[in-house]
Amino acid sequence: MQSVYRAMAAALLAALIPWTFWIGATISALVTLRRGLSTALPVVVAAALPSAWWWWQGDRVPLASVVLVTLMAVMLRNRVRWGEALLAGAALTAVLIQSGLFTPQDAMRIISEVRSSAPQVDQLLSEYAARGVPIDRLSALMLAAVNGWMALFAGIGCLILARSWQAKLYNPGGFREEFHRFRLSGRELLLLLGVSLLCALLNLPAPALVAWVPLLIAGLALVHGLIGMRSLSVFWLVGFYVVLVTTWPTLVILLLLLALIDTLVDFRGRLAGGQH
Repeated sequence: MQSVYRAMAAALLAALIPWTFWIGATISALVTLRRGLSTALPVVVAAALPSAWWWWQGDRVPLASVVLVTLMAVMLRNRVRWGEALLAGAALTAVLIQSGLFTPQDAMRIISEVRSSAPQVDQLLSEYAARGVPIDRLSALMLAAVNGWMALFAGIGCLILARSWQAKLYNPGGFREEFHRFRLSGRELLLLLGVSLLCALLNLPAPALVAWVPLLIAGLALVHGLIGMRSLSVFWLVGFYVVLVTTWPTLVILLLLLALIDTLVDFRGRLAGGQH
């Protein structure tokens, strides 16, 4: 990132092309991580302007990803803690879901099409309606949550990619070591679960809908760390991700439980102590 102007041009062009918005978001995150928000702001704006046009066309994910990755990059640069960065991203995503900004303008049409093409979904919604659950509100919330999940995962993916680029340019091997060590601290876990429970009691379900994402990333870091400590080949990781996708959501639930336990037990620390 020798030139901010070159970064601006690259981010702008990437954001203009459909399905390459993530490159622009990653570039803006890289400059933010390296030089801070004040210097990176023109690059962020360059990535955000075309993304704003996509938002106007109905695609919320590109602009939301730029905003989310910028927030998380600022947190990671200032605090140097992945947990706090992910919690900040999840919190902003929850606000966007709860506020309705992630709800598609044609939500009712989408819901109608889903119900007509998926009898099981239609039956489930009919059962909820019979119990007095406001179906329109529930369906709109779930559509907003899907948009929120896509934006948050895109933002996290861009942050991971930007951090790895930064490490390759300025600190070879640094990202691998950093990610392999990552786990949520007890304070972060309590904050995550406490806020989600409190908001659920206040009839604000959005935080609970995204609270699992930081735990999932911590679970993935745990797997990467254990495989790295055992010096296993990359094929173990490939196999793990194949199983993760093909057994969804069973392995995801297991990863969430392992990440939660790892906060209390520290599997990698115990394994390292046993090796010594």
